[in-house]
Amino acid sequence: MKKKYTYNPITEKYEEYKTTWKTRLLIIFILSLVAGALGYTASTMVYYTFGTPEERVLNRELEYMRLQYKIMSDKLDNMELLVKEMQTHDDNIYRSIFGVEPIPTSVREAGRGGTNRYEALEGYSHSEEIIEIAEKIDKFSSQLYVQSKSFDEIYEIAKTKEDMMKHVPAIMPVKRTTIYGISSHFGYRTDPFYKVNKMHSGIDFSGPKGSPIYATGDGVVEKTVKSKTGYGNNIIINHGYGYKTRYAHLNSINVKKGDKIKRGQKIGTLGNTGKSSGPHLHYEVIKNNVPVNPINFFYNDLTPEMYDKIIELSKTPHQSMD
Repeated sequence: MKKKYTYNPITEKYEEYKTTWKTRLLIIFILSLVAGALGYTASTMVYYTFGTPEERVLNRELEYMRLQYKIMSDKLDNMELLVKEMQTHDDNIYRSIFGVEPIPTSVREAGRGGTNRYEALEGYSHSEEIIEIAEKIDKFSSQLYVQSKSFDEIYEIAKTKEDMMKHVPAIMPVKRTTIYGISSHFGYRTDPFYKVNKMHSGIDFSGPKGSPIYATGDGVVEKTVKSKTGYGNNIIINHGYGYKTRYAHLNSINVKKGDKIKRGQKIGTLGNTGKSSGPHLHYEVIKNNVPVNPINFFYNDLTPEMYDKIIELSKTPHQSMD
């Protein structure tokens, strides 16, 4: 065994270093304490950082559950948007057509009673997510119930007004394939001639000159006009029940005043007459002598996707063609 020496400052000599068994035991004891402390510290860090195998499995399950709650919550949000669209159509189209008052917001948004309906869901590690989902489901169920009752009411009214349903303008005046040829929507638009913001009381459908134009509901031709100014060659059909429609800037007119018209009947062709910047049809729906948005009267002729598309297009600023 190799000898060890240490310097003795008293004798000023290097002397052989000898350790007693007590010293050795003390060193071993100290090293054991240090090793134990380091081991405990390391295991504690691993435990709190990663947890036990069982806890790691449980944490993964909780994270998966939270992800599923998030997915479900997002789906409920999307379904709520669909219900909002149904409510808008109901109040602005169906109930409006039959002269029924819109359902008050306070009724549509009414909640459910009870001091704390979700008390039984409290106290869990993921109670917040569960309660949020439960609240959304309750709200969604209430809104669907109100909407279902509204549709029942409208259906009963519609059954007693079959003749009215034939007369109310309910289709597009052009072929459905030209829907994306809408060049200007209802509302304030830039006048193409005077370059000022003016109310545009209808919808402009651009398309090839000579394209067929169709009556949007049963009625009687109230007026036909041939002109080189204003609306140009145009037709007004009286549908009864307070409804009239105007078809303007026509190239040709195929009906005359007093003719009885059926929905879908060809009444003229698309043109560029009067105050017009290009071939198009200017189409109006008039209710009780007030122009209303024709988009709300295409419900018999559009899929929900097509309807949403033209609603989106209508929000984009355009210059009108007349």
